[in-house]
Amino acid sequence: MPGFFSGRIWRALLLASCTLLAACGDKAANWTLYDIKGHLPDLSFQLDGAGGKKVSSDDLQGKTVLLFFGYASCPDICPTTMAQLTAVLQQLGEQADKVRIVFVSVDPHRDTPDILQAYVDAFNNKAIGVTGNEKQIADLARRYRVAYQIEKPRPGDAADVYDVTHSRGVYIFDNAGKARLLASDTDSIDAIVKDLRQLIDITS
Repeated sequence: MPGFFSGRIWRALLLASCTLLAACGDKAANWTLYDIKGHLPDLSFQLDGAGGKKVSSDDLQGKTVLLFFGYASCPDICPTTMAQLTAVLQQLGEQADKVRIVFVSVDPHRDTPDILQAYVDAFNNKAIGVTGNEKQIADLARRYRVAYQIEKPRPGDAADVYDVTHSRGVYIFDNAGKARLLASDTDSIDAIVKDLRQLIDITS
């Protein structure tokens, strides 16, 4: 993606912050992913979903949530991540019923809720696409320390032709809405499946 944050820079920042968190994490579990228990706020949002409906964190009570920020026309990271998470749910088998993917668009000008839901539906039926106005998205991104930037259209370009940059990572919340784990783009499907099974087991 033109202008996308360097993968090396993102991984370095992620590793630096999460290494500090690991020492204070969940001692009872053997996590492969980054343990962020107690270091990020609980899951909390109310945004626009498909069909004119509001979607909130209250609707996800009792579910393990995989929260991901991106946008529907992203050419690489977002579809790769969605495909990876779909494979994770497939490997979880019956436990997948206890998990929901929440894809938050940081590009509300192009991503209507219906467009976004159609996008995630193309991957699996356990994903929810949500967006909101600029302030709502900025507030939620700030809450979970997500960086993104929308570039202004260049002279001569159409108003809807512009680049979007955003940090990558999947935030995992337990069935009580507590932040528990952070998966980076270098984590394997098997690693995510292992930790999700463990998280579901210890919070059931």
